[in-house]
Amino acid sequence: QVQLVESGGGLVQPGGSLRLSCAASGTLFSIYDMGWYRQAPGKQRDLVAAITSGGTTNYADSVKGRFTISRDNSKNTVYLQMNSLKPEDTAVYYCNSYLNSPFGPKNYWGQGTQVTVSS
Repeated sequence: QVQLVESGGGLVQPGGSLRLSCAASGTLFSIYDMGWYRQAPGKQRDLVAAITSGGTTNYADSVKGRFTISRDNSKNTVYLQMNSLKPEDTAVYYCNSYLNSPFGPKNYWGQGTQVTVSS
């Protein structure tokens, strides 16, 4: 069974920082793209940042210069360093990965972690 397990969410004041982690577990053949999405109440789930297996990154315009995505392939883990957080960053953050396992190449989602930016 393949799972993506997130950690690192919480409550932070505006201007603060948080670091999210997402580890893929199970029998994994290859992990291709990994990324983070977020969904605020009443809104659709949108891409925040993504990173390919080769390290190429892509960011939403709203987080460029504030968020940094990285991955540790030896740990099957992707990170999202979030700095200069704003109230509008408040959302449930979901890890996403396209990977290959005994079940074939598929897209997987984590369970989500809440990030709240408030004073």
